[in-house]
Amino acid sequence: MAAIRSKGMKPEMRVRSLAHRLGYRFRLHRKDLPGKPDLVFRPRRKVIFVHGCFWHQHAREDCLDGRPPKSNTDYWLPKLQRNVERDRKNRATLQAAGWDVLVIWECETTDEDVLSVRLKRFLG
Repeated sequence: MAAIRSKGMKPEMRVRSLAHRLGYRFRLHRKDLPGKPDLVFRPRRKVIFVHGCFWHQHAREDCLDGRPPKSNTDYWLPKLQRNVERDRKNRATLQAAGWDVLVIWECETTDEDVLSVRLKRFLG
């Protein structure tokens, strides 16, 4: 578990690189915002979270990485459920403060064309 990083993973780097190539400028992991969003577009009041499908339990049926583990469930299920609940709380807090929030899942970062359209639509 100590080897699990929270910053600079491939899915996040894909989103950061694409957003930068599209001409958007942002700040990273602002500690003064709930949940330390991965990308913060302060003048637009928009934030993006890039979630790993396993760690944040992506609920889409065709996402195989989002499935809950079958072994050691006494440990994993409460841990992963706390992550999901914390994510929900952070999104609600940000939205209540006037921020627009976009969550991009790890499995959604592989198709760059679809991701590009989604970023443009969100960031305007």
